[in-house]
Amino acid sequence: MEAFDTRPVVEEQVHSLGAKFVKIDLGETGQTKDGYAKELTPQQLVKQREGMKKVCAASDIVITTAQLFGRKAPVIVTKDMVAAMKPGSVIVDMAVESGGNVEGSTLDAEVEVNGVRIIGLGNLPGHVAVHASQMYSSNLTNLLESYWDAEQKTFKLNPEDEIIKGCLITHGGQIVNETIKKLK
Repeated sequence: MEAFDTRPVVEEQVHSLGAKFVKIDLGETGQTKDGYAKELTPQQLVKQREGMKKVCAASDIVITTAQLFGRKAPVIVTKDMVAAMKPGSVIVDMAVESGGNVEGSTLDAEVEVNGVRIIGLGNLPGHVAVHASQMYSSNLTNLLESYWDAEQKTFKLNPEDEIIKGCLITHGGQIVNETIKKLK
């Protein structure tokens, strides 16, 4: 299994899951303060597509997830990349609802292009509701247990902890979440 992300910091996460990180030199890419990938320049997109074409051609399954908040999703897999893939290969475009990462993907449809099946199911989480609910509840349980002091039967919340800082909205009668503060 291989994975690619424009953010070099993701390499360690990919390795921790037992996958190989695909390296494509795009120059400086970075990420937002919230950890999301920054939008690529047109030149970086060309480099990314050149590198991804080779990876896609050798892959049986490709899953795309790139989205830009409030804008159309970037096209990552082009028609020529699909044409380079082996017949019987599958592409799952998880960004199809926001315009799609795959040229030729269609919302709520499976299409076949040169023997390559492109799956563009909208509301993909709705197709896996039980599993998504189980994963979400497991994540919440793990989050709560991480900060629960069983001996004292209380939460140990350090407002400077990176995870707590991202989750905590109010503390001590004050709004402490910077995003929520801006909405006032």
